[in-house]
Amino acid sequence: MLTRLAAGMERGLTWLLAGLLAAIVLAVTWQVVSRYVLGDASGWTEELARFLLTWIGLLGGALAYQRRLHLGLDLLPEYLQKRRPGSVIAAMNVAAIHVCVLVFAATILVTGGGALVVLTLELEQYSPALGLPMGVVYLCLPVSGILMSISAVAAIVDPPARPAISGSAD
Repeated sequence: MLTRLAAGMERGLTWLLAGLLAAIVLAVTWQVVSRYVLGDASGWTEELARFLLTWIGLLGGALAYQRRLHLGLDLLPEYLQKRRPGSVIAAMNVAAIHVCVLVFAATILVTGGGALVVLTLELEQYSPALGLPMGVVYLCLPVSGILMSISAVAAIVDPPARPAISGSAD
């Protein structure tokens, strides 16, 4: 069940990121056109691009972690698997890495990010150009934390047979 949830989450996240990327391309293109062709820079596009980049970065990190493509989290597990393939100690060390990710995602991103969202909504903070509640902008923190937590639990419960990226030619 957890594997199916992770697979569905990956597909949905891929489509969401594609949509956000299309939106940021359109926003930046309009910024360039309005500034250089029309001679009057559009103020809201810069803010929108900044917010979209934040969402793309955090959700993209969650997707990269789920696909085991995040370089920083892939180096040590691959090294441990190659050093002693099939070793119980290597498998435990790899699981420990995913537990560390789970703890970080749950405490910092979900709990801390969620507190930030609640605080900014309570204080009724809005972005200057778009007028968006800043809580909506900061919502990317707990959302990406939840996605990373699900991916970490899936990696702990059902580890892949071999690393996603292999250093040797098959």
